[in-house]
Amino acid sequence: MPDNLHIALLHYPAYNKKGEVVATAVANMDIHDIARAARTYGIDRYYIVTPVESQRLFVERLLTHWRPGGAGEGYNPARSEALKTVHIRESLRQVVDELGSRSGRSVKTVATGANISGNFISCSELSRAIAEGGHDFLILFGTGWGMTQETIAGADYRLEPLRGKAQYNHLSVRSAVAIIADRLCHRR
Repeated sequence: MPDNLHIALLHYPAYNKKGEVVATAVANMDIHDIARAARTYGIDRYYIVTPVESQRLFVERLLTHWRPGGAGEGYNPARSEALKTVHIRESLRQVVDELGSRSGRSVKTVATGANISGNFISCSELSRAIAEGGHDFLILFGTGWGMTQETIAGADYRLEPLRGKAQYNHLSVRSAVAIIADRLCHRR
């Protein structure tokens, strides 16, 4: 399993339905389900990014419950194992700096989203780049009505959007993470 693949769920900056830049609320279901996908596919770290202190405290309380010594560890050891991948940070800059310091490698960010346009990298191209091991890769997932254009423009890569057979394209972030993780990490 690669130790150079990580994901970040960005709660800020995000768009709301009106196109305003906001901080979105952290959802309990996102914490658990994305952690399970990350652990299943061997993703090294799953970061939840929010500048809202009360939201960070909420995540920390949940993680304390499930981590070693917490009440949840004995109740559901598999859930406890998955949540070991979760880390909470205040900003994307903190995440990138931390990853670079931990590994000594440069960090390449990869924006995702249903409405991203322009030059893309495909999942197969990104999978090959991850396997080469020269960089850490941080896959960015948005919340609310998506990541801001500035965040997307600041990413090193834009991953081609997921497409099904229908015109409808509004997956939950949990579903998008699982599909992308499978495409990047599954051995065919």
